[in-house]
Amino acid sequence: MNPDATAAGPDGAGQEGQAVLDSFEIRVLGVLAEKESLTPDNYPLSLNALVNGCNQLSSRDPVMSITEETVQDVLHRLIRKKFAAEVSQAGARVAKYEHRMRIKWSLEQDKLAVLAMLMLRGIQTAGEIRTRAARMHEFAAVADVEAGLQFLIDKFPPLVVRLARTPGTKESRYAHLLSGEEVPERQEIAAGFSSNATIEPPRQDRITQLEKEIARLRDEVDGLTRRFDDFKKQFE
Repeated sequence: MNPDATAAGPDGAGQEGQAVLDSFEIRVLGVLAEKESLTPDNYPLSLNALVNGCNQLSSRDPVMSITEETVQDVLHRLIRKKFAAEVSQAGARVAKYEHRMRIKWSLEQDKLAVLAMLMLRGIQTAGEIRTRAARMHEFAAVADVEAGLQFLIDKFPPLVVRLARTPGTKESRYAHLLSGEEVPERQEIAAGFSSNATIEPPRQDRITQLEKEIARLRDEVDGLTRRFDDFKKQFE
């Protein structure tokens, strides 16, 4: 968890009212926002559906492996911070959950779609967001995405930051500011000065990614070994 998160108030606010969420809280909220649009018949989400959404191998960066117990704990924190709510449905046998970001930050669907994509898939260009958010909201042009991003940048406190273009790139990239981590050269970027600022994923997330990649490579090696052994048996 981000160390700054421990200093946040009960409503999830840090310094100057900035939202402070850890990587699991960001993932859970992002999934709730995404599934609200993609699978409206199954929304609000059950705990099981939410766990599956958090651990998807596609459309997620970084890929995570979160237990049901952890997601339940995350939901309790988000409910206390008023970012999520448990919903009682007539005849439902399990608890269901919904996000409250639209209310919390006064977001229309286009802005919510932009923010959710940054929460689920990390740093992106406006063009990438337009393509990936299409099922949540259909943007007519990249300029519409940029307008949504600017709205999120202009909020106080801001929810998104625009990163300066790095050498060799033609488009600016954007990152959410929900983790409470200070973006390198943030003020210079906001003022329009040149910068090579980048944001790395949290260390634990990078370790998780590496562990998954190592496990995948081991599985491939094991599979190749078995096939080679089977091939040798043909000549014995």
